[in-house]
Amino acid sequence: MAAPTENTYMLDQRDSGTSIQAGNMEEETASFGSPQDTKMLVLEEQGGKKVDVSNLQQTGFNYINSIIGSGIIGIAYALRQAGFGLGIILLLFIALITDYSLCILVKSGNIVGATTYQDLVHAAFGSPGFYFLTFIQFVYPYIAMVSYNVIIGDTITKVFLRVFKLPRDSVLGNRNLVVLVCTLIITLPLSLLRNISRLNKVSLISLIFAVFIMLFVLVRLGTMTKFVPVTEGAYAFANYGVTNAIGVIAFAYMCHHNSFLLYSALENPSQKRWNRVTHISISAACMMTLVFGICGYVTFTGFSQGDLLENYCMDDDWANAARLLFTVTIMLTYPIECFVTREVVEVAFFASSQPSSMLRHSVVTVLIVATTFGFSTLTDCLGIVLELNGVLTAVPLAYVLPAITYLKLESGSLFSWQKLPAFLMALWGMVVAVCGLIIAIVNMTDQSTCSHGEEMPYCKHSPLNPNTSLPVNITGIFFSHIKD
Repeated sequence: MAAPTENTYMLDQRDSGTSIQAGNMEEETASFGSPQDTKMLVLEEQGGKKVDVSNLQQTGFNYINSIIGSGIIGIAYALRQAGFGLGIILLLFIALITDYSLCILVKSGNIVGATTYQDLVHAAFGSPGFYFLTFIQFVYPYIAMVSYNVIIGDTITKVFLRVFKLPRDSVLGNRNLVVLVCTLIITLPLSLLRNISRLNKVSLISLIFAVFIMLFVLVRLGTMTKFVPVTEGAYAFANYGVTNAIGVIAFAYMCHHNSFLLYSALENPSQKRWNRVTHISISAACMMTLVFGICGYVTFTGFSQGDLLENYCMDDDWANAARLLFTVTIMLTYPIECFVTREVVEVAFFASSQPSSMLRHSVVTVLIVATTFGFSTLTDCLGIVLELNGVLTAVPLAYVLPAITYLKLESGSLFSWQKLPAFLMALWGMVVAVCGLIIAIVNMTDQSTCSHGEEMPYCKHSPLNPNTSLPVNITGIFFSHIKD
């Protein structure tokens, strides 16, 4: 089995018996689903044949679908960290450089004839670059698994306490115990599956969830701003947490794993058509992210949490419905992330002894799941985890590696006008990664910006009646808010 390529980190889309050489190792034929919220595209194989090519509109839809995921729940927190004005500028700026990096990534691939991200990095930097990319592709889903456990602890405990009307100090209110139980009875058994292609519908579930939660945030913007106090300095232009915000936003925009798969599925692929669909898709995703982030932040200002669902009151049954849907999606996504992580471990340590025995498969899986659970008990702040994953993996994957690869492969002077944007993007990414990592580690020990699962203070004065249907709440409170 070769180191996981673009097709092993996403849904495998290969003809039976096809192999790709990476060094002296041979790639195993497999087929598995891949989650929406880690920015991976799900394409299915039918009868051993590749799926049909997609036109610009279809590719654009898949593109947007691969960007919009669970990362959007941290955008309001990113605005809080960076400052409202600077945060919006960062959302636009990072969308712009994401667009540029995706364009030059495929351009670099066309220069050397590479069809996957890893093939491209290998062509540019040899085995060291190849294994560095492989390491990052291990860290990215691994930290994502940690963040999923944090989300499960955030959401399911509140649902339990509300549904069963329990006090916070009850057994079902213990987040670590709840995460452990969910791990033992749901995520671990699913992670132990050797072929999890049946979970590829998670992508559709995630998209439906994203639409639902966006509508919910829009509705609550009208119903909650009357009793959620605006914090002091809420609309200050800039704040000190700029690098933290960049990590969260980079994680939200990260879709570079899909680039070559999307390009290969594009009808009549060319650099011009790829650039066009990239511009349209990133613009649409940016608009959705702006709406979600601004509405969430305007509602809660300085109270905005890394997990925006933490901001809604425990007796808000519509919020609990959103939490429950999110939790189900996360639990179904978790084993796919585990599959990716396990694949990298198999390549790194057991490449010469394939296929994997059931015993080794089980031991590696249990170790991965157990260690991610252990790390998730160290913090209950999702924002910190998103920041860490953003600066450790999303920034290098999305900005540094595409830039330096393009600089290496494209002809011309390093400081030519053609290469200057890539040089500046690489420099910017390196500075952000180093500074962001240091700040994220400091914040991990501080955790002063997190609610730690406590009910937000404004919920004591909430006029929302959970026993009243949502349309009534919207009509009564929203229109009175407009009138005021």
